[in-house]
Amino acid sequence: MTKATQNLIPTNVDIINARVPGYQDLQMILVNREGMIEQILPMGTVFKRVPAKDLQVLDVAGDWISLGGVDLQINGGLGLAFPDLTDANSHLLPKISEYLWDKGVDGYLPTLVTTSIENIQRSLAVIANLTEYSGAKILGVHLEGPFLNYGKRGAHPAEYLLPLTIDEVKRVLGDYAHIVKVITLAPELDPTGEVIPYLRSLGITVSLGHSQATAAQAQQAFALGATMVTHAFNAMPPLHHREPGLLGAAITHPDVKCGFIADGQHLSPIMLQILLRTSKGLFLVSDALAPLGLPDGVYPWDSRQIEIINGTARLADGTLSGTTLPLLVGVQNLVKWGICDIEKAISLATDAPRAAISLPKISPNQPANLLRWHGDEATKELTWQRLS
Repeated sequence: MTKATQNLIPTNVDIINARVPGYQDLQMILVNREGMIEQILPMGTVFKRVPAKDLQVLDVAGDWISLGGVDLQINGGLGLAFPDLTDANSHLLPKISEYLWDKGVDGYLPTLVTTSIENIQRSLAVIANLTEYSGAKILGVHLEGPFLNYGKRGAHPAEYLLPLTIDEVKRVLGDYAHIVKVITLAPELDPTGEVIPYLRSLGITVSLGHSQATAAQAQQAFALGATMVTHAFNAMPPLHHREPGLLGAAITHPDVKCGFIADGQHLSPIMLQILLRTSKGLFLVSDALAPLGLPDGVYPWDSRQIEIINGTARLADGTLSGTTLPLLVGVQNLVKWGICDIEKAISLATDAPRAAISLPKISPNQPANLLRWHGDEATKELTWQRLS
C-alpha cells in the first residue's frame, strides 16, 4: 500500500490573518516551494524570508485554516462496502479516496465490519496491494469486529461473531496485521486479559465497542492498553448513576479517546452536549456506509438490504446501521446546533482523530493540505473550501 498523491495548496505562499485551531489570535502560515508548512507565526512577528518573485500572499481575513479531516470509521462509499472488496471491484477504492478528498478528508481507515474471515482477508489483501492513487490517504484498516458481544452486535451479522482469543485474532489477521491500525472489540469476551496486550504488541490500537462491559471491565481493558471507544453511546450500555458502564469509564479516563457520530440520529444533540462537556478526548467519525455519495434509496448490505432516508441507514427491522453523510457534515452540525464553537468543531474532525492514532496536529513540517472555513455567526452556518 503506497502513499496517495495530493493536490497541494499553491506553493511559496504566505497565508495571513488566519485563525488556526490550537493557536491563539491571528496567525500567518508560511508554505514553502515543496508544499510543506514551514512556519506558523503570530501576525506581526518580525521574521526574515528570502525574497522570491513567485511568493504569493493570501489574506483569509480571520477565517479558520485547518488540515483536512481524518475519518477513523468509514465503511465504504460510492456503492462499495469495504468488506466486499475484490480484485474485480478494487478500481473503486481509488475513486473513493478521490471522493473523500473532494469532501475535505485527508486520510481515512477503511472499516471492515463483521463478516467471514475469508471476506476480511480478501479485503485486507486488496488494500495492502493498492498501488499509487490520488486523493485521501489510506492510513490503515479499522476492523470493527468480529469480536463483539452478541447482545450489542447491532447491525453486525451474528453468524460471523467470534470468541475473543489470541488464536482467533491470529486467524482473522492472517498475514495482514501490519495494515490493521484499529480493532474494535468487546473486552468482556476475554476473561484472560491476554488479547489486548497481544494486539498492542502488534502496534494495533484497541477500541472498545459493541460491548456490555461494566465500568470495572472497561477500566481493566484500559489498564491493559485499550485507548479508544467506538461510536460513543451506540452499541453499549447507557450511562447509569449506579453503573456508569464502558462509556462512564471512558469519559473519565484522561488517556482514552472516544469517537462519536454527529448526524442527529445516532446521538441526540442534548447527549452530544453532555458528552462534550464531560470529556476532552473526543473525535468525530462519519460511520458512513457504502451508499456514501449516492442518493437516498434501498441498497444491498451483505446479504440484507438497508434503506437510506435523509442520509440515515436502517435495516428492514428499523435497526440503525450507519449514515451516508460525509465527515465534515458533522462539523457543520455541531456549529449549527450550537453545541460547540467553530474552533472546537473543526478540531474534532481534524486534529483530534489524528491524536487518537498518534499523528501530529497542524504544525510545521507537514504537507499543506489545508481547508479554509468561514463561519456566519448570525445563521450558524459553517462552510469550507480546499486551498488547492
